[in-house]
Amino acid sequence: MRFNKLDLNLLVALDHLLHLRSVSGAAAHMNMTQSAMSNALLRLRDYFDDDLLVKIGRRLELTPRGESLKDAVRDVLVRVEWTIATPSEFDPAKSDRQFTILVSDYTLATLIPQVLTLCQGVSQTVRFSFLNQVDAPERLLERGDVDLLIIPSEFCSRRHPFEVILEEEFCAIVWSRGKLAGGKLSRRDFVEASHVVMQPPGGVQSLESVFFKQYGVARRVDVTTYSFSTMPLLVAGTDRIATVHRRLARQAEQALPIKILDLPFRIPKMKQAAQWHKYRSQDAGLIWLREVIRQSAEDGAPK
Repeated sequence: MRFNKLDLNLLVALDHLLHLRSVSGAAAHMNMTQSAMSNALLRLRDYFDDDLLVKIGRRLELTPRGESLKDAVRDVLVRVEWTIATPSEFDPAKSDRQFTILVSDYTLATLIPQVLTLCQGVSQTVRFSFLNQVDAPERLLERGDVDLLIIPSEFCSRRHPFEVILEEEFCAIVWSRGKLAGGKLSRRDFVEASHVVMQPPGGVQSLESVFFKQYGVARRVDVTTYSFSTMPLLVAGTDRIATVHRRLARQAEQALPIKILDLPFRIPKMKQAAQWHKYRSQDAGLIWLREVIRQSAEDGAPK
């Protein structure tokens, strides 16, 4: 099929070329020979009157024109795929669809087990792939690399719909035999203590760190980690303190010698949201999955 003299099949090749920056890699993804992909690149260069990719040293780099086409081409292909190729109905009992979801390890530990339990009751064939949090997660959503993001609503893109699935308060955890476990936690105790803090990828601050900064609370950070679920492990056996989500704290309390304390000041609750691409609001499979996630969040809410 052609549009404005362009063979639309070449758009798929262009998408792989621009994202992989490799002729051989793009050929492998499309089950083509390298010579056939090279020919496709020549035709694309002729159509756009631009090299699109140029060799710099030992690597292929995008030209400004190629860079400008990268997201636009992917957006077109994603829209076509989700508009035409997505079934209008979804039966979890018969589907072998794989859902790819970007989550934090907090969500993976506290919410996803309940999601899998509920899914098990209605489907033995639906599959899941969970990806770790990354900087700018909306890019994965827009490229079609993930079906859902589960992230705090403050970090959701305003270009795509989302719904808040749970609200979670923060609390402090300390070693149950440490010096901070004896009584009520004061503001002075909190500020002067040695803190364990989760540092997200890309230099982004975690949500509670953002809140503390807004409220003028300075912490003495002596330990940073890349995951929420390791924080209780790094507190136990020390006089350090960590600010964590209450669901995670209650889960850790069952396995570790830690004590949960109320924070000495109020910070807003985290509003955890599920976000999907705007083109997929009518995706029957995602509508079903969002309902499962919503029910799982309600079932797992602290009593």
